[in-house]
Amino acid sequence: MKNNNEQKPDFLFEKANYKFLLIGIGVIVLGFILMSGGGSNDPKVFSEDVFSFRRIRLAPTVVLIGFGITIYSIFKKTKTK
Repeated sequence: MKNNNEQKPDFLFEKANYKFLLIGIGVIVLGFILMSGGGSNDPKVFSEDVFSFRRIRLAPTVVLIGFGITIYSIFKKTKTK
């Protein structure tokens, strides 16, 4: 005999909040991937790739956008029933 008073687990956020959170984390990871690389195999040789547009401007902007998305997912109001 089943108990009809079974409760569903209460989550802190709704499904949409978790989707935004995962998207934000993915964007942050993408930003760090864009930041990586550009090193030189020989420590005596300087590589100008360190100062490329992708690493100096684009990647930090992508990371900040990702942080913004995750903050939005946390502060997004949940629908009350």
